[in-house]
Parts: sequence; C-alpha cells; structure tokens
Amino acid sequence: MRIISYLNEKSVPVLAALTNEGQIYSLPQKDFFELAQQAKDHDTSLLHFVESAISTLDPISQSLEKLSLLVPIEAPEVWAAGVTYERSRDARNFESIDGINCLTTVYDKVYDAKRPEIFLKSTAARTVGPNDKLYLRSDSKWQIPEPELGLVINSEGEILGYTIGNDLSCRDIEGENPLYLPQAKIWKNSCSIGPAILLSEAVRDPYQFEITCRIYRNGDKVVEGSANTRQLKRKFDELVSYLLKDNQIFNGTVLLTGTCIVPPNEFTLVDGDQIEIDISDIGVLQNTVHLAKNVVHNL
Repeated sequence: MRIISYLNEKSVPVLAALTNEGQIYSLPQKDFFELAQQAKDHDTSLLHFVESAISTLDPISQSLEKLSLLVPIEAPEVWAAGVTYERSRDARNFESIDGINCLTTVYDKVYDAKRPEIFLKSTAARTVGPNDKLYLRSDSKWQIPEPELGLVINSEGEILGYTIGNDLSCRDIEGENPLYLPQAKIWKNSCSIGPAILLSEAVRDPYQFEITCRIYRNGDKVVEGSANTRQLKRKFDELVSYLLKDNQIFNGTVLLTGTCIVPPNEFTLVDGDQIEIDISDIGVLQNTVHLAKNVVHNL
C-alpha cells in the first residue's frame, strides 16, 4: 500500500491510497501525518487503518499517469546519510586529492567508523516533488544525481514508510574540500522526493529494494545504473538512532540512506537532462534539471 498526494480538477491537494493493483482512493485526511495520527488514535496499524478506510470507498477514475502528483509528504527537514555504500566511498575518494594519491581519506575513515556521516540536505521550501524542476548550482562544473531510498519517520524515529529521494550533489565542490559539504549539497531545488510513500508494514525486507537510475539527454539515455539496498554497509535503525541523538526531529522528517549509483567520472548534468529513479514497489521519481534563474556568475 502506497500513499500519494495529487492536485484534483479544482487544483486542491488530495491525499490518496494507491493499491498494488493500481487503484487510487481519495482520503479525507489533509496530509500523511494526520493519517498516521488517526491510525495511532484508533490503536491500529497505519496499513490496517488505510485498508479499512478504502474498503467503503470507490476508486477514482483517473490512472496514476494522469494525475498531477505532489510531494507525498512536505518533510520539514530532509537529512541524508553519506558513504553508506562502498561505491559511494570510492567515488568520494576519486573526487578528493588524497584519494587520487591513494592515501587514506576521511571517506575511508567514516565508512569504517562506528558513527555514520549524517547531514542536513534540505527543508520543505527547498524540496520538490515528481516532475518538478531541479536546479543546477551555478558555481559547479561537476554535478550528478544521487538516487536514494528515503525513510519517512516520526519524531520518535519510527519508520512509517519508504520513499525515493534525489540528492543532487556537486562532486567538484565536495572534492575540493570536505568542509564545503553544505555548499555541495544544499541550494534551491536541489532535492526531490516521491512519488509515493510505501507503508513500512507492507515491506517484508527493506534490504531487498532494487534501485535503478536513468538519465536522458535530448531523448537519449546517456546513463543507467542499478543497485540494491542489501549492499548497504549500515542498517536503517542505526542511521535513525544517530539522527535522533540529542537532536529534535519532527514528524514527517525524511532520512535519505545513501547512494550506490554513481555516473561515470566524466559525466556531469547539463540543462534539460531528465532523471528517472525507480525503486521497486515504490514507483518512479522523475525530474528535469535546469540552470537556475538569476544565478550569480564569475564566482
């Protein structure tokens, strides 16, 4: 069972349940966490609450492809975990001067450390949804998408569902100096999530998600890569526990769990590229990247 949000014919946001058979049922709740809270108030699981609610409803006539999808949850904060896959560690090493010299780097150290790397990636105002525009940073010449599984959590750290995240990143900025990480990760429209939230209770094994990323340029596929969450170095509960340490987390926070798909080193995104991130049982997150308007040049 998945939860989506879309604009109806009156341009009003609607929360909806999407079944495995592709049927869509509009729900009366205003957002995902009102739905989760009502399930808690009824002392029942979120999955059971949704299944009971739609049992008395008729599905809408539109198909998923015809809907104008929104972010499935307006996450107050999107956090991200880095270097959680071996492929990510190797890519970070290639970007850095020390990595080229085959020295031990901070990325080697954090990959093997007890404490994971966790950083703030985005806020609600900076996060976009399916089919929305992502912006390229004006002072970077080496930018890539990072396809990631996202955990939707409440303030206690309970994983309520899974979504897809696109963590746009500047390889040259981070590679120049790891202390530039916030600038390599955070700018306007640098993060997208969606198209749905797969309820955690509907997932038997979250370490068997298949992740595929495709990038199209002028209609031609120029990059494709695949991975599986079984390749993760760390467990989800471990990442969440460190995010919560002495930290205030809000209902609806999304934690991206790292990437294992990195385009070839000679590749960088350009204006107009289309990105598709497909995660099994969740859906396909599609976005187009564009040069940001009113950019500052000559930096």
